[in-house]
Amino acid sequence: MFTGIIETIGEIIDVQSEGANRHFKVRSVISDELSVDQSVSHQGVCLTVTKLEEDAHWVTAIDESLEKSNADAWAVESKVNLERCMKADGRFDGHIVQGHVDATVSVSKVQEKEGSWIFTFSASNTKLIVEKGSVCLNGTSLTCFDVTDSSFTVAIIPFTYEHTTFSELSVGDEVNIEFDILGKYVQKMMNR
Repeated sequence: MFTGIIETIGEIIDVQSEGANRHFKVRSVISDELSVDQSVSHQGVCLTVTKLEEDAHWVTAIDESLEKSNADAWAVESKVNLERCMKADGRFDGHIVQGHVDATVSVSKVQEKEGSWIFTFSASNTKLIVEKGSVCLNGTSLTCFDVTDSSFTVAIIPFTYEHTTFSELSVGDEVNIEFDILGKYVQKMMNR
């Protein structure tokens, strides 16, 4: 389980395809602290560390992850938000994040607003997004507002902008979204 509080940004330094799988070599300041078989959120996608090298680690994305997330577009020099699993004795600073990306949404507008940034996203389905509710975008726990049937907005403070990949985003970019797990359970119960 994750919380959506990004620890650091990693950089993809190698990509290798093998059948339907794609292997990514990621360089980061936390790579030397990881262990093989550890789960790490990469842009919100929970991936297992498969191999360690000097200042980098390898992870593998299967076709399900590649189809539902923006991992299919990751290439050498791509930046990825990284978060290790929450420790059992740690603080719960964000919200419950599983690392199971539901889909991607598209950046439709970015505006700077007196030192912060306002990002609006186009989404084909916002039924699981509620006003002032939590959403996970590229692994980052955020609060939504101005929710409509086809869009929603989040505000990014300077610290988050500087310490995540939000500073790399432009209009038209695809972003991973994981809806709040509590909302998904409620929806399932209501559909019965």
